[in-house]
Amino acid sequence: MITSELKKKYLEFFEKKGHSVIPSASIVPENDPTVLFTTAGMHPLTPYLLGEVHPLGKRIVSVQKCLRTDDIDDVGDDTHVTFFEMLGNWSLGDYWKKESISWSYEFLTKELNISVEKLAVTCFEGDDDVPKDVESAEIWESLGIDKSRIFFLGKKDNWWGPVGNTGPCGPDTEIYFWTGVGEPTSIGSSEGSGDWVEIWNNVFMEYEKTPNGKYVPLKQRNVDTGMGVERTVAVLNGFKDVYKTDGLSDVFNKVYSLSTSRNEKSMRILTDHVRASVFILGDRRCISPSNTDQGYVLRKLIRKSVREGKKLGITGPFLVELSKIVVDSYGTYYPELKSNQGFIEKYLGLEEEKFGNILKVGQKESFKRIDSIGNIGEKVEVFGLSVPIISKESFDLYQSHGYPVDMFIEDLKERKKIDESRSKEISDDVEKLICCHQNISRKGAEKKFKGGLFDDSDDVVRYHTATHLLNKVLRDVVGSHVKQIGSNITSERLRFDFPNDSKLTEDEILEVEKKVNDIIDQDIKVNSVILPKESAVSCGAVHLEGEQYPEQVKVYFIGTSLESNVSMEFCGGPHVKSTGEIGHIKIYKQDKIGDGKMRIYARFKK
Repeated sequence: MITSELKKKYLEFFEKKGHSVIPSASIVPENDPTVLFTTAGMHPLTPYLLGEVHPLGKRIVSVQKCLRTDDIDDVGDDTHVTFFEMLGNWSLGDYWKKESISWSYEFLTKELNISVEKLAVTCFEGDDDVPKDVESAEIWESLGIDKSRIFFLGKKDNWWGPVGNTGPCGPDTEIYFWTGVGEPTSIGSSEGSGDWVEIWNNVFMEYEKTPNGKYVPLKQRNVDTGMGVERTVAVLNGFKDVYKTDGLSDVFNKVYSLSTSRNEKSMRILTDHVRASVFILGDRRCISPSNTDQGYVLRKLIRKSVREGKKLGITGPFLVELSKIVVDSYGTYYPELKSNQGFIEKYLGLEEEKFGNILKVGQKESFKRIDSIGNIGEKVEVFGLSVPIISKESFDLYQSHGYPVDMFIEDLKERKKIDESRSKEISDDVEKLICCHQNISRKGAEKKFKGGLFDDSDDVVRYHTATHLLNKVLRDVVGSHVKQIGSNITSERLRFDFPNDSKLTEDEILEVEKKVNDIIDQDIKVNSVILPKESAVSCGAVHLEGEQYPEQVKVYFIGTSLESNVSMEFCGGPHVKSTGEIGHIKIYKQDKIGDGKMRIYARFKK
């Protein structure tokens, strides 16, 4: 089975179960300070999981682009990838465990023809806070899963959320596929054991964790499911290696043909990182390499790609060539990749060239530092840690020049300063120093990540509505070219990204603030309506260019009607009831975040 076939089968199956298909959202989530990228299909549905009415009803299904970097160090093995596609179906206060589990089982055994003998499941074992999920286990057993294949695990393994300290959460049930030979073994952990591979996860969001640590029932119970496309296609085809699936294999095979080395791990890392980089660059939010946020992750992925390419003996520029294969493989399903192909190739080429120069300069500096060191074992103190001076030099080179630690180690070997036995020690030391540096930096940025995915606090809702006003007023003051290309809201401030060639002048900032605050003072009603997409566009509702919207959309407007309003946008909510609830705002900071892209920050006046 190929990827497109699995996605088609999944969407059609759940459509027959009354689900409405929604397109994949951006890989960069809106107004979620907890993550840099969309890590799951549920991110775009956050307002509706919190109780907002979805324009397409209570049953939703999608294929969502996702990107995770928390286990990036595992990339290079058989199954881990940075970018992936997630199949998901949701119940927004509608059906519950029986339907969710039964349909998962039906899809696997009937649509995909998987033998029940190859399946096992895990359920929540219960604790002092929440009882054992006997209901899910009984449903599985009634469907045909043998009792010996139903395992109970704790919160570490079979519990989802909350993302922050408080918010919606609940038990899950996970479905595993046996890829081995002979009699299947016991699972025993969330990662499985032996040859068990997790392919599906059904989350039952029925509790809210309160500030005092209690778990209370939610007013609206939701079902959130996820099935990884790459893993599922792999197991269906008898592959242990996801890099053998279509899409990934196209890129991998090209990497193989360009390589003089046969280091499979490096070939997988390069394949993965190029694909992830193309999807970030190809997103309609116009993310480009930088030293902050998503741009920083993108830069690291590209530079690691260049480094792995050099390890493989690939000569000359190669990233653009590989990117063309990714666009060809995925561009039909995700047309934004083809639309943004010029942008993708431009920045991959520039970043590859720039990092190539960094490596040249870095190596000169590396040899200079190595030759100036007397006793390489001499201990020095960095961030309160005592480490050999050679480890400090490696860390400094990495921080100041971006020079990879493994290259510095190779330079040391070339100068015959160390043997292989010292390599791991230096790597471990540098890793500790990087961790210390990140912890120090994180202390100054902790406030940035307050709030959370499910934060619908009063301040967040007020800032969200203020962002709509800011979007409108910026167009009036700066020009019609202004459009939202990104935003981020916490309980302490709002951030708004938009295209512009220069920072706002002082006069422009004052005018924007005055116009926004004047609208707030008028205490205008905030309303919402569900409309056909084309009708909403015809009415002049502001929407994100390049975003794929469903046929029915929710439109929030500030004013008495669609015809008489000060702001009208496609949006899932939530919002205040009238602008008078917001409070005056003040723009306190602005940054240039890329070619022709600006970022402003605003907070409530005290």
